[in-house]
Amino acid sequence: MPHDGNPYPTLPLDRELEAQASALSTQFSDHVTLEMVPHLRAALAAAPDPTPELLAAAGLTQRDVTIKGYEGVDLEATVIARADHEGHGPGLYHLHGGGMTVGHRKLGVPAFIPWVVEHDAVLVTVDYRLSPEFPDPYPVEDSYAGLVWTAEHADELGIDPDRIVVLGQSAGACLSAGTALLARDRQGPRLLGQVLCYPMLDDRHETVSADQCADGLIWTRASSETAWDAYLGEQRASGNISYYAAPSRATDLSGLPPAYIDCGSNELFRDENIAYANELWKAGVQTELHVWAGGFHGFDMIATDTTVVDAAHAARASWIARVLGS
Repeated sequence: MPHDGNPYPTLPLDRELEAQASALSTQFSDHVTLEMVPHLRAALAAAPDPTPELLAAAGLTQRDVTIKGYEGVDLEATVIARADHEGHGPGLYHLHGGGMTVGHRKLGVPAFIPWVVEHDAVLVTVDYRLSPEFPDPYPVEDSYAGLVWTAEHADELGIDPDRIVVLGQSAGACLSAGTALLARDRQGPRLLGQVLCYPMLDDRHETVSADQCADGLIWTRASSETAWDAYLGEQRASGNISYYAAPSRATDLSGLPPAYIDCGSNELFRDENIAYANELWKAGVQTELHVWAGGFHGFDMIATDTTVVDAAHAARASWIARVLGS
């Protein structure tokens, strides 16, 4: 039944995901506020990093580099590749999630490790600056600067500059979409594709899913309001918002690279993701869209070893293989 203030019935969770829902509800019970951001950052910083063990098990290496971000500021990045990598393979340019306010460049990377192995790709992931200390345009401009750096250093990185795909989850997918728009408008690096996993695209929250899934697992509407307030700052009240920051506001999506978009049906961003895919199709951009029944925000990163998560990973892997031609 509908909950208070929500005119729409609650959608059932996937059966396997529902089995984990009670623990997740306790672990992620609070709406994120700006006051919580320092504590969330500290908790993420203190959490064990599984990446080194995962990379070693997969036969991959990593090295940290310093690159130039927006306005020439130093940013930290990590380059991940197969230990036996030779020549020039595809480039995977990754931007992490975290509601624009928290997170680090390793967050979300494990999901794409199999792509590095299978396609002999080189993954570059960047620590863009976070809001509210650095509101728009810093995060998306840092993200674009990292893409430009990746393309300009493609030869030494072992990347084919004509085979770079930008990818991210949640806020990182928003920045990936914004980076693709910047690359198009500035005639920057020509992207082969964009992978947008449950992207945060629209600051307005005017969709059915924004009401229906307002109190959904992991990421609520109140948390999303906090993220957009932090990211857009004073711009949000004025309504004068760049489509690089909120890609759903773009009125022309022509000339963008092929896109893969996915989300769960029980997801605040569901309808804005569907709408963005539709606008891409209208603009002549080949796009693949998956809405996973019973999935909540970030379900693939949290509720692993379930049938729906396996299906989501398989669908993404199939798309990237077709785009890369391998």
